[in-house]
Amino acid sequence: MGRWLAISQPASATLPPSVRRPPSPPPPIPGAGQLPSRLPFAPMKDLRDELQQSLRYYDGHSDTLGLFADSGFLRRAGAALAGPFREAAVDKVAGIEARGFVLATAVALELDVGFAAVRKPGAVHPGPKAQLQGPPDWRGEPTHLQLQRHVIVPGERVLIVDDWAETGSKALTARRLVELCGGEYVGLSLLVDQLPDSIREALEPVERVAYASEV
Repeated sequence: MGRWLAISQPASATLPPSVRRPPSPPPPIPGAGQLPSRLPFAPMKDLRDELQQSLRYYDGHSDTLGLFADSGFLRRAGAALAGPFREAAVDKVAGIEARGFVLATAVALELDVGFAAVRKPGAVHPGPKAQLQGPPDWRGEPTHLQLQRHVIVPGERVLIVDDWAETGSKALTARRLVELCGGEYVGLSLLVDQLPDSIREALEPVERVAYASEV
């Protein structure tokens, strides 16, 4: 039979076999086996440089939707837009159709809260709804939006998220819909802010990755 090399003799070796203690397990390694649920805080100013470099224009129109094809950018955008509101006790994130759905979902996951869809008419949107016609959008057309009443619990604090705000018509209407459903408006978080000063003041607090003049 082979021979064992004794490196040290634990105290339990002096006890009878029937009462010997099993060796103590090694101490746990902090963070071992755990995956981070959120990205480290991504300041908006850090994402601004990436947005300026990556945003493309086609026939005079910005392609913010195309940015979301990059999973890394999408995750960083969610973290950046959530950042200023992490301590705001947000209960729900509302996204404005259509691109706002993508960003608002990413922000909701960052904040570990639910998502509420502010929709345009014509889609399947069951249940009782709050519906409003708001000010004209950047095309000069009236803003029609709706929100399912049962997705906002009265008293919930709601953050509104969108990719680009020009006239502020959709954000103003979305805020009023949230309030009609009993929610409390927390603020507006944007990728790009093109709001007139008076509208921005009415929607405060407003946070953005960049102003339109910067992209």
